Amino acid sequence: MLSGVPKWIKFIIGLLLLPVCAGALRALWLVLRASGSADTIWVPFLGGAACWMVVFILLPKPMWIYVFGHELTHALWTWLFGGEVKKLKVTSKGGHVVISKTNFVIALAPYFFPLYAVIVIGLYSLGRWWWSWPLIWFHVLIGAAYAFHVSLTFHVLQTRQSDITSQGYLFSAVVIFLGNVCVLLFGIPLLTARVGLLDSLAWWSESTGLILHWLQRLV
Repeated sequence: MLSGVPKWIKFIIGLLLLPVCAGALRALWLVLRASGSADTIWVPFLGGAACWMVVFILLPKPMWIYVFGHELTHALWTWLFGGEVKKLKVTSKGGHVVISKTNFVIALAPYFFPLYAVIVIGLYSLGRWWWSWPLIWFHVLIGAAYAFHVSLTFHVLQTRQSDITSQGYLFSAVVIFLGNVCVLLFGIPLLTARVGLLDSLAWWSESTGLILHWLQRLV
């Protein structure tokens, strides 16, 4: 998937996708506004996120845990695309994974796929099935796990990343932005049950159309 495409073509693709990014951002605002009344979910979610941010600011950053999740995400998406993982190395200062194939999704997945939040969902689903764990702790843990993903992803992006340079800065930024927004556009409706997934997609399509129409009028 675009693995052999020159960077200048990816740059053009990134430019063409900017209206889609703007449409996604507007759709996210509409989803958040429609889901704002779900206080029993947002309060513990934001509480969990706030707890993690205190840890992130005041304590040493758990870089080994982040790097392990980063490289494991590369590996998981390689398997999803039918590739093989030959070697995986993790240290607190960085890591790498040797894989049999790559594409832009595999390269950029760690920056938009919240692996630890997905793990929380899986473990909590099992725990709630067997032991009837209170749902409030699920929302707290999801908030903390997603804040972990966002904060440490932003932190590592302050330094030069080979995953980014290999795909081009604009194209990578667009893919990472769209990936993160897609997680929210699909995740918030599932979490709050205030908006349907189809509504979320319809708002995205409608918003992108409005922006394209506005751009057409400018031209």
